Amino acid sequence: MAALAGGRVDLVGLNPGRDVAATARSLRALGVTVSRRAERWTVSGDGVAAFREPRGRLDCGNSGTTMRLLAGVVAGCPFAATLSGDRSLSARPMGRIADPLKRMGAEIEGRAVADKVLPPLRVRGGGLRAIRWAQPVASAQVKSAILLAAWIARVPARVLEPHRSRDHTERMLKALGEDVRRVPGGVELRPGGTLRPPSGRVPGDPSQGAFFAAAAAALRGSDLTLEGVCLNPTRVGFFRALARMGARVDRVVTGSWCGEPVGTLRIRSGRMRGVRVGATTIPSLLDELPVLAVLAAGACRGETRVTGAGELRVKESDRLASMADALRRLGADVVERPDGWVIQGGELSGGAVDACGDHRVAMALRIAGLLSRGRVRLNGADAMRVSHPDFDRDLERLRKSAR
Repeated sequence: MAALAGGRVDLVGLNPGRDVAATARSLRALGVTVSRRAERWTVSGDGVAAFREPRGRLDCGNSGTTMRLLAGVVAGCPFAATLSGDRSLSARPMGRIADPLKRMGAEIEGRAVADKVLPPLRVRGGGLRAIRWAQPVASAQVKSAILLAAWIARVPARVLEPHRSRDHTERMLKALGEDVRRVPGGVELRPGGTLRPPSGRVPGDPSQGAFFAAAAAALRGSDLTLEGVCLNPTRVGFFRALARMGARVDRVVTGSWCGEPVGTLRIRSGRMRGVRVGATTIPSLLDELPVLAVLAAGACRGETRVTGAGELRVKESDRLASMADALRRLGADVVERPDGWVIQGGELSGGAVDACGDHRVAMALRIAGLLSRGRVRLNGADAMRVSHPDFDRDLERLRKSAR
């Protein structure tokens, strides 16, 4: 948003992981100046009108968010660019992005494998038209790509979805001066305003805090406070699930940033029990499902059923399969379903597991190590650098504070 709006903007508190670095690297290739000094990031340029055709590919690394949002950005610009990624990202389907952007008038080509469109994606944009798009599966990334393309092209867009997905993009567009409104079943953009750049301290990510919250909920006597966290209702489904499982969870809104409520989460341990998580709530806790599965297997009594989570099949790994295999190796009773799991609560015994190149699987299995009576040996822990390079350090700091 800072790059699209233009000017010189300072941001503090951005995630230091590889995904944000991939976005910064791609923006530089489009002609934006992005620099970092300690915790402060500076973004400067003349706005989207000054974006230039990149000389090489836009390397999105492991970040599906980077690729999908930048596909929307490039679709709105009068030039072509190729978006590529690492081996994992290159196996992730992009048809749900390509279809609406093509409908708007962009030219998009990818690798055709079976019935899928895979990266690298070649996108030629400009001259887009208005769109009304009904998503078959709720996806904040697809929705955001359409809204960004429409904003750049100055055409209206309406995106409908079966369940409400994360709404950071529309909240920020509205807070920064654009006409964005909720409509029955979705969101509508009527461009025409002047986008103001965001600035200041970015709120903490509730998905990253979820791993520590899970440990606090499960370990007897824990009392954890997370400060300055984004409390967007479409992002805190995991904390609602924690409360249903038996943890004591308190939320207090203390302020706002770019349309986002910000505040404090306090999590205290409790007697944990299994729950049911279905399709209507999945979008609000999709990224937290791996660690929810760990809690269900190693901290809860009774059965946990997760349904409607087929989207986990096409993340950095097939997270349904990755977590089912890992938890079984740790002694858990897990049945993998096409769109979820059935998990019987019990005790984790320890063993050797693999992160499957997936940062959220890696962090979830670190938490499994805290709950297991035996040692958990994790292969591929380096995957955590995608979103939380200092996860082990922060987890150890919390453990020491509890002694």
